[in-house]
Amino acid sequence: MLMMMMMMAKSKPKKKNSKKHPSDHGTPEVANRKARHKFHITDTLECGIVLMGTEVKSVRAGKISVGEGYARVDEKTGELWLFNIHIGDYDPAKGNVNKHDPHRKRKLLAHKREIRKLQNATLAKGATIVPLKLYFTNGYAKMLVGVGIGKRKADVREDSKKRDAQRDIDRAMTRRKL
Repeated sequence: MLMMMMMMAKSKPKKKNSKKHPSDHGTPEVANRKARHKFHITDTLECGIVLMGTEVKSVRAGKISVGEGYARVDEKTGELWLFNIHIGDYDPAKGNVNKHDPHRKRKLLAHKREIRKLQNATLAKGATIVPLKLYFTNGYAKMLVGVGIGKRKADVREDSKKRDAQRDIDRAMTRRKL
């Protein structure tokens, strides 16, 4: 009995599994922070994005800007296209023939019924498809897009007032805890 108690006292606590998720290799997650300020996001959809090799390397290096981007559904083919996204040049590929155009339109991959759903949602006045976030999942580039309805100036002011009030409340609560 004494021996069992000694063994229990000497046993080291088990370490938690410190391995990271396979998709988390330090790859960037590029978010469109302006989108939540300018639009009421009603519906979101995760879809794939078609990128060239040098584009993938540039995105992994963090040379991407999604702030001014938008998406549209092509009426003829029913495909979802992403416009006005800037992916910078990949430096080691300078002078390469296979270099990509930084401002080209890029195809988004989604099911037809999901694309139709987004298309029907954008028929409302002031609604558009906005890119919210670009990230990698299991080695594949994914884009989170949402249907955004433009905010008016009064809505933006209201949101900033709420955010400031919440910040003041949080500050007061942290002072009280000290």
